[in-house]
Amino acid sequence: MPHFETNHVVKHTADQMFDLVADVEHYPQFLPLCEALTVRSRKERDGKVLLLADMTVGYKAIRETFTTQVLLNKAERAIDVKYIDGPFKYLDNRWKFDPAGEDQSAVHFYIDYEFKSRILGALMGSMFDRAFRMFSDAFEKRADSIYAA
Repeated sequence: MPHFETNHVVKHTADQMFDLVADVEHYPQFLPLCEALTVRSRKERDGKVLLLADMTVGYKAIRETFTTQVLLNKAERAIDVKYIDGPFKYLDNRWKFDPAGEDQSAVHFYIDYEFKSRILGALMGSMFDRAFRMFSDAFEKRADSIYAA
């Protein structure tokens, strides 16, 4: 079961990075493989935001849409993604943003997943693995463009 984890320091605050990753509607503009993202619902309670979102990913002629529940916890600077429906057997994803000096933060990204279908896993698995490895870089480049002084 493929998984990927990275921890690295970026030249943006933890709050800036949290806000950028929490802005899921803009993912199709810069995130590898992400062709569309629709937020079905948004609920706020106790300072947290719970989203139900559909993400469409594609590679060559293959397109898959999956549904996740995204918990945005600004106070803890954490984003937890729970898999609901789609081509995966399971998907576990977490972001955490910690201050790391003046105008810097440590970005912790973790993802673990398995496709339901061995055929789909064979077709898209290696591309997903490469894409997930590029995710944190894509967010850092996006932060550089948005928060450039």
